[in-house]
Amino acid sequence: MNSTTLSQEIQPYDVNSCIVHCNGDILYHYEKLDEASSKLMPVNSCTKSILSALICIAMDQGLIPSPDTCITHFFPQLHDQQDKRKQMITLQHLLTLTAGLKWTEFGGINSFPKMTRSADWIDFVLQQPMSDEPGSVMVYNSGVSQLLAAILVQSTGQSISQYADLHLFGPLGIKQYEWKIDPQGIHTGGYGLQLCANDMLKFGLLYLQRGKWNNEVIISEELIDLSIEPAIAVTLPEHGCYGWHWWTDYIPANDTTDASTIADLHYYYARGFGGQFIIIVPTLNSVIVLTRKQRKMGLSPLDFFRLHIAPMLIAYHTASPLN
Repeated sequence: MNSTTLSQEIQPYDVNSCIVHCNGDILYHYEKLDEASSKLMPVNSCTKSILSALICIAMDQGLIPSPDTCITHFFPQLHDQQDKRKQMITLQHLLTLTAGLKWTEFGGINSFPKMTRSADWIDFVLQQPMSDEPGSVMVYNSGVSQLLAAILVQSTGQSISQYADLHLFGPLGIKQYEWKIDPQGIHTGGYGLQLCANDMLKFGLLYLQRGKWNNEVIISEELIDLSIEPAIAVTLPEHGCYGWHWWTDYIPANDTTDASTIADLHYYYARGFGGQFIIIVPTLNSVIVLTRKQRKMGLSPLDFFRLHIAPMLIAYHTASPLN
């Protein structure tokens, strides 16, 4: 992998840090400023994928029931709602952002900012009207993530940070982080977590290793597979599909620079507003972490991965004696 070329190509994307891990080694490590990869920064909606992992762990432990469980199990007040479609919402619908609630993430009446200004975020979300049948349409909704956060607290009897320290962050050796809470003291499910890029890499490697860390099973392979399985196609301008708070997509074979590539390159990723990404590419045994402090119009670190990192990884993987 040509590090000099990548370091030249990364400049227009204004990336804060970039780590490319492949076949057990770090092939490329870029930092805009010294020690950028070891400093805490908001990962924004990458928080959703961390929450998904914690939900999976709680399912493995039998603390949270199967994905087809209706959320009336956790929020019995929904039985009093006039729109009976709310009683059909399941954990699966929350995880795949297909609850059917009327919502505009930024701006509008039923918005994420309005939720964050409310006195009770859970009540605010549950009171939103329905716009679609549960399971029919994916609508980006951090309020739904907050419902999952409340369910995790209710099911484990612990705060999310306590549970994460015991069952996810602790085993991965993640010791430094910050996590916002809502007015009821529930850690934010859709955003609000701060991690460093080095620890984001650990989380990505956990998924690349199908839930194992140092020969210990943190998440079962069954739930890893369920969480990253494309559950519903997203609508333009987004690409690909959505799983359990994970995005999934692929690069067509003819879009790579390697003429020997005959298969589409599938990957899945956590994404945070502004340019935070944890990208897992199973067929290339790779994890890529990209961070950026602020949004740069027209240029996404995901494009940098697709246009520059992926072709170089394919070439490296093809030439590697391990393959």
